[in-house]
Amino acid sequence: MSPGKQAAAGEAAAPMAAGARLEAMRRRVRLSRVAVWAVIAAGPVALAVAVTSTPTTVEAATAAKPTAVRTAVAAADPAGYAQLFVSAWLRSSADDATSAQAGLAQSMAPDVELPDLAGDAQPKPEYVTAVRSAPRERGAWSVTVAAQYADGSVRYFAVPVTADRSGTSFTVTGAPGVVASPARAEVRKTPYGVTVPEGDLSSAVGEFLTAYLTGAGEVDRYLAPGVRLSAVSPAPYQAVAVQQVLAAEEFAAAEQMPADGAKVRVLAQVEAQDASGRWPLAYELVLKARSGRWEVAALESGAALDGGVR
Repeated sequence: MSPGKQAAAGEAAAPMAAGARLEAMRRRVRLSRVAVWAVIAAGPVALAVAVTSTPTTVEAATAAKPTAVRTAVAAADPAGYAQLFVSAWLRSSADDATSAQAGLAQSMAPDVELPDLAGDAQPKPEYVTAVRSAPRERGAWSVTVAAQYADGSVRYFAVPVTADRSGTSFTVTGAPGVVASPARAEVRKTPYGVTVPEGDLSSAVGEFLTAYLTGAGEVDRYLAPGVRLSAVSPAPYQAVAVQQVLAAEEFAAAEQMPADGAKVRVLAQVEAQDASGRWPLAYELVLKARSGRWEVAALESGAALDGGVR
C-alpha cells in the first residue's frame, strides 16, 4: 500500500475508534439506568438493600484518616505554692488584713481565715520550707511545710492544695493544720566497711579533693582518661585535710597496687578550712588503677548506698 493510502486509512481509523469508545460509554449509561429502574421495580426491599450498602464505602474511607491522640498532662508538684502560702499566712494578721502578706495569703486561699494574733504573739518564722508532698485523688495534694523560728523550734503544717487539670494553677483549699514532724527514716547499712590505710589510694583521694576544693593544682591530672570534671569555682576553701578513707572493696586495704582496670569505691571524710572556720565534708568517689597509680573515675556523692559502680 502506498504511503498516501496508509495515511488516509489511519485518518479514517481514528474517528472510528473514538466513535467506538463513545458508543461503549453510552451503553454503560443505558445499562446503569436499566439497573436503577430494575431496583425500583423490585420493590422497597431491594431499594433498602441498595441504600444500606452505601455507608460501607464511606466508613472504610473514614477509617483511613489519622486519629488525633490527646495525652494527659501530669499535675506539677505544688510544694512551692504551699510553702509560699504558709510563709505569707504566718506573717499575716486579721487585724491588718490590708497588709501585703495578708493580701498574698488571701489571694492564694480565698476561703482561709487569717490568724488573729495577740499582743505577745509568737514571732514570725525565719525560714519556711516544704518537706513533703503527697498526691491524692482528682488533683488534690497534701503538702507538709516546716516553719523554723529564731529560737530553733520548728512547727510542721499540713496544707491541702488542689491543682487544675493542666497542672499550672493551684489553690489552697483549707486552713493549714499543725502536725507532728516526719518520722526519721531507717538508714541502710553503708557498704564502706573497709578502712583504707595511708598509702597511694588515700594520697590520690586527698590530692584530688585539694585541687577540687582549693584550686591548688589541676584537677585533670588526677582524672582517668575520658573523665571530665571541673573544680569548684570560685574555690571555697583554703586547705583540705583527709580525716578518713573507707572503701567498699576488701583489696583497697592491701599495700600493693592492683592490676590495671581495678576499680574501688571510697567514702572520703575530709576537713576543709576557710576564713570562717573548719568544715567536715564527705565525698563518694570511684577510683581506677592504671599504670601503677590511682585515678578518679567518678565523683558519686549522694549515690545509692547499695548501688554499684556506674
